[in-house]
Amino acid sequence: MTNPAITEMLNSYSCRSDQDYINALREIMQSVALLALSRNDFFNHAAFYGETALRILYGLNRGSEDMDFSLLAPDANFSLGKFGDALETEFASFGLRATFSKKIKMTAGNIQSAFLKSNTHVQLLSIGLDAALAGRVNARSEIKIKLEVDVQPPSGFDTEIKYLYQPLPFAIRSYTLPDLLAGKLHAVLFRSWKSRVKGRDWYDLVWYAGKHPQYHLSHLEQRARQSADYTDPRPLTELDVQAMLERRLAGLDIEAMKADVRPFLRDQRELEIWSKDFFTDVFRRMKAV
Repeated sequence: MTNPAITEMLNSYSCRSDQDYINALREIMQSVALLALSRNDFFNHAAFYGETALRILYGLNRGSEDMDFSLLAPDANFSLGKFGDALETEFASFGLRATFSKKIKMTAGNIQSAFLKSNTHVQLLSIGLDAALAGRVNARSEIKIKLEVDVQPPSGFDTEIKYLYQPLPFAIRSYTLPDLLAGKLHAVLFRSWKSRVKGRDWYDLVWYAGKHPQYHLSHLEQRARQSADYTDPRPLTELDVQAMLERRLAGLDIEAMKADVRPFLRDQRELEIWSKDFFTDVFRRMKAV
């Protein structure tokens, strides 16, 4: 029998396709994961940030896969693995199935990673999807949610307590919006794209420009110094950021950006306005605080 709280969550989505149901399932799993972490004091040590935080807490209108967290202070001894049993137990309490596995690091770094994995077909049935609909999904396909924790976070960020109400009321700690935008600007300016530009970052930047365009300049600077992308001895300024954004935009392929973000959108018309002129206006709206 499907848990009523999970049924209520699924009913809040207007699913029209198989992919819509899979996206809804992923988001339900993310919410249950946050609940499990909250109940096990994770947010006494860490804060939620990134695009999934923006979607869950502020209504960003696109799908997201990874869940990003930052410790409140550097701690080389922190272990994400100690939350694995609690996550699996929480899922089971809602009639869901998920397996926790910690990623083995091959190289040194500041990020600890783990995965929550579930058979897509089985999980769709467990949330109450009709067997005929669930049967259209590949029986071997998996939903994977990556959890990443920055165990050596840069300084200069602020956090706040936010409340969520599904699958039941609970509290989490999150970066404030100016610090969330500082993190997004760092990704836009300095992310190594290799052969694929991440249009999702630019989509998020558009959201910020229209709703919350203030960014925490000192936190952006600390991030850029930690990643060795800004080494000038003088403090980073708002004019520096504007100039960096314009240089970054000059070398971008707008169509490739659109192609990256399309799978995460329900309304493709949002991308029709995208152009270099449009993003120049987006940049002008960004204000340092």
